[in-house]
Amino acid sequence: MTILRPRRVKPATVAEVNALAKSPGRHSIGESLILCVSTSGAKSWIARVRDAEGKRRDMGLGPFADLTLAEAREKARALRKTGRDGLPILTRAERRRAIRKIPTFKEAAGIVHDERKGIWSNGKHVDQWKTTMETYAYPKLGHLTVDKIGAAQVIDALGEVWQKRPETARRVRQRIMAVLNWAHAREFRDTQVSNEAVGLGLGPQRESKGNFAALPYVDVAGLLLTLRAKETVGNLALEFLILTAARSGEVRGADWAEIDLDKALWTIPAERMKAGKEHVVPLGARAVEIVKRAQTFQCSNIVFPGHKGKAMSDATMAKALREAGVAREAGTVHGMRSAFRDWISEETSFPSDVAEAALAHTIKNKVEAAYRRGKLLAKRREMMDAWANYCEGGSNVVRMVAG
Repeated sequence: MTILRPRRVKPATVAEVNALAKSPGRHSIGESLILCVSTSGAKSWIARVRDAEGKRRDMGLGPFADLTLAEAREKARALRKTGRDGLPILTRAERRRAIRKIPTFKEAAGIVHDERKGIWSNGKHVDQWKTTMETYAYPKLGHLTVDKIGAAQVIDALGEVWQKRPETARRVRQRIMAVLNWAHAREFRDTQVSNEAVGLGLGPQRESKGNFAALPYVDVAGLLLTLRAKETVGNLALEFLILTAARSGEVRGADWAEIDLDKALWTIPAERMKAGKEHVVPLGARAVEIVKRAQTFQCSNIVFPGHKGKAMSDATMAKALREAGVAREAGTVHGMRSAFRDWISEETSFPSDVAEAALAHTIKNKVEAAYRRGKLLAKRREMMDAWANYCEGGSNVVRMVAG
């Protein structure tokens, strides 16, 4: 293999270098040494060298003021020799990572599990998290260091179970991504694995009988970006449903009399609730904004009107979801409630009773129900604000509140 050498430039003198330091740009000093002068006046030395594979690399040597011309030339010579000798040429960050041991996926998952198990209120969930990773993730990913795992490896790990056990596979996918995001946050990885690429590679799941297909919560932020690209009453209603974790019928039948924008509350009367009990929903900033935007479509007492001002049909939001690129077998309108509930379980320590109250689920145990008569409004508002932040593409790390 022929290794190309950089074009030789006559070495500059100290006086010439000092003169070049006064003009912005990249100035060749000779012997693969470059003086970089920014428009702001900052100056630094750069060595242009070839690594062991013959690839050109520009390596920063340090600030102009910290190195004399002779010292910069000596550093550049040392780097060129390293490349000629077939040794790796590493940046400062790469040297730090080389010294710092990068954990395997199994080791990283164990750390994440230990960090989170103390805040998960459901003991069964703690056990399931570990068991599903051992069964479905570790066989293909466990031995790999976290910096060597990309979308292809995640797809390969989940490929066999993605259609056979869709609900389990979806949860495992979310847990794998949580571990890889943790690794990125701890700087064991330079980049995050593209969740969108993983979804495209796995493809849509078959619709499971008896259950509504649920979009993974990690895909919700991307969905909202797509919905906002085109403002229609259907898109607004669907986003409002996602942010409030409400049922389709509750959103479609929302009446202006139920909305209190000053208090940021939506009070759904008992006759419109599945359980037959009044339900109060705290509205976050974006949910309030959606309601205000819906006023431009106002033609009746319905917040999100359909044909001739009547309540929109269930198909309208389903159509909005399909047009946003979510196939029926990949996610349904009702399944968005599952995405919210999964996020609560996987990523936060919000108590289960607060989550169940937000979903307006019926409590079968009469004794337990007696203790939950309060609306838990303040805690639910905090939880829904955290959910809205996550849906905005905010940090995957949400503030963990005491149970």
